[in-house]
Amino acid sequence: MGRPGPKLAELVLSAYEREVLRRWERASSTPQALALRSRIVLACAEVEPDGLPRSASSVARQVGVTCETVSKWRSRFVAHRLDGLGDAPRPGRARTVSDKQVSEVVRATLETRPKDATHWSTRSMAARAGLSQTTISKIWRAFGLKPHRAETFKLSTDPFFVDKVHDVVGLYLDPPERALVLCVDEKSQIQALDRSQPVLPMMPHVPERQTADYVRHGTTTLFAALNTATGEVIGALHRRHRAREFKKFLTQLDREVPDSLDVHLICDNYGTHKTETVRKWLRAHPRFQLHFTPTGSSWLNLVERWFAELTNKKPRRGVHRSVEDLETDITDWIKDWNENPRPFVWHKTADEILDSLARFCRCITNSGH
Repeated sequence: MGRPGPKLAELVLSAYEREVLRRWERASSTPQALALRSRIVLACAEVEPDGLPRSASSVARQVGVTCETVSKWRSRFVAHRLDGLGDAPRPGRARTVSDKQVSEVVRATLETRPKDATHWSTRSMAARAGLSQTTISKIWRAFGLKPHRAETFKLSTDPFFVDKVHDVVGLYLDPPERALVLCVDEKSQIQALDRSQPVLPMMPHVPERQTADYVRHGTTTLFAALNTATGEVIGALHRRHRAREFKKFLTQLDREVPDSLDVHLICDNYGTHKTETVRKWLRAHPRFQLHFTPTGSSWLNLVERWFAELTNKKPRRGVHRSVEDLETDITDWIKDWNENPRPFVWHKTADEILDSLARFCRCITNSGH
């Protein structure tokens, strides 16, 4: 007959402790480790039919852990109650960077510049702060600081900026009935570029490679009208982008848009859009109405987003040995796009845009806005 095990310390749960342990055991938000420890303690608090405390082995079989694990958490609970089921502090090196040092790094990054550069690097900031480069990187990541990056912006000086924003955004969010809203612009100087040497194809672990120099074979201009409701595009290619070509494009739109619909054209302030030739054509076609974006605000014209899509998919890395090849490539891409058009949905109201710009201007010293 084996020797009896050591006598177990009494484990009696109060009503509050039992309620907390059951909540930890059942709640989906409880960490799995804490839920398991709660089940162990609840099982240990039960008694056998003969009135004796349950053994570690029977609890281990029920819960699916080892006897050592049951003994550990039973003892921890008896000694420290509910607080004993948490993880004990782990050994490790004490913190070496104080809150004051972190605050100084953030302040210096935001408010100062190095003497020999326009922005801080991890190395230069580490030298200034007396910390390691790795520590600076961790602090910058924690506070979302990226001194090496810079973005561009331009504030419109159009005296009718507010009115034009309300006009254009109103067409996006609440288009008129029995009317078509088209975002119109021309992408000029699209170059037909051929690389001076053959392109090396992509291979495993090696990207596609092109020569840095190229041969120019001429340029073309794409006139495009993006349907804001469906995402379909009406396009026309011309070698030049004068008022004459813009008038031809308007005539094309007049042919392709059903006569029963009014046409609202959103376009920028390029000179060819405002010539007497164009104004005369518009007077002869009263169903066409032009809506101009504010100067310096091409971001308000959704067709610019479509131009970016075209540029990334074709001209940027394409190889074209003639303007005709380039124009054929663009025409085919527009045809493929229209087979499965994707509209670009505008979400922000005019007031939200103006409030955002007002907050931005307040952050700029002497913005004049």
